[in-house]
Amino acid sequence: MSSKLNSTIQGQQLVKTETLKSFDYLTWGLAIALIIGLILAPLWLKNYGLILLCTWAFRTVAVQGLNLTMGYAGQVSLAQAAFMGVGAYTSTLLILKAGVNYWLALIIALLISLLIGFLIGFPALRIKEGHYLAFVTLGFANLIWLVLRNEQWLTNGPLGIRDIPRPSIFGYSLFEPIRFYYFSLIMLALVTLVVWFILRSPWGRAFKALRDNPARSESLGLSQTTYTLLAFAIGSAFAGVAGVMQAGLVEFIDPDSFVLWRGLLLVMMLVVGGSGSLIGPFIGAAIVTLLPEWLRFTGEYYLVIFGLGVIIVMRYFPKGLAGLLPFVKKRFFTREVQS
Repeated sequence: MSSKLNSTIQGQQLVKTETLKSFDYLTWGLAIALIIGLILAPLWLKNYGLILLCTWAFRTVAVQGLNLTMGYAGQVSLAQAAFMGVGAYTSTLLILKAGVNYWLALIIALLISLLIGFLIGFPALRIKEGHYLAFVTLGFANLIWLVLRNEQWLTNGPLGIRDIPRPSIFGYSLFEPIRFYYFSLIMLALVTLVVWFILRSPWGRAFKALRDNPARSESLGLSQTTYTLLAFAIGSAFAGVAGVMQAGLVEFIDPDSFVLWRGLLLVMMLVVGGSGSLIGPFIGAAIVTLLPEWLRFTGEYYLVIFGLGVIIVMRYFPKGLAGLLPFVKKRFFTREVQS
């Protein structure tokens, strides 16, 4: 049994609750089974299935960045898809027009997304009341789309950019779908480790403290502007990485790939999966990416069924599907110990 105890007073008797160790075994078992399943997926999936999982991977990376901003820092951003566009176009132009190595282009795209996140977040986050960041990112998302569409001398406008090369490692090309799939998994794992480290660092604790009680946190010396700006900028950088992954997967980018409604789709993934949860982005990206494909057999009604499913989830699980874990833990894996 877990050593973590929660105590409540009922009458004059102290009642403690403790979590059974079987819950930890269950969660770790599910996580290990999922990892093994992803590693072995090419054994039974064809190319289209691998492409879907690659799409899930880069969307999860983008939603993890959005989770830092919305789930942990408590700010609303509508420009995550726009930052993906910044990363995708930056890396693509560097590779095709400047002859830059893929990995260097990836790092530069990450840094530029990070810098732009700081530049547009700083004036908005200095105002602590209201949803100013949401309005700023709404304008930024439309601005990026207009630039990508109208500056044809640089972006080729609505026609987009084709024949984007996939990366290679020490001369080993990742062009084949199975190779690019494992590359996507490795990128997803690296980003997840970085997010996990951030959330368990003083930065992560500051994010959550300012989200839950900004007035008290500031009285203890935490700067709301500094930490929310940091969360937003890091989240924007992860979106840039996701954009680079998308460009390599599809081998084509155009302005409509990063339009506003795609940013709203990423927000829906976070909300459905569970905002403020490490596993929420994985669940939300999987639901929004894979469920419509599984519903194709319903024909023209699949979007209606998908929309109704999302409404039901939000009605009965307001904290997202990740909120099922605390419910299951409390309902089936917790017992009272009287003392």
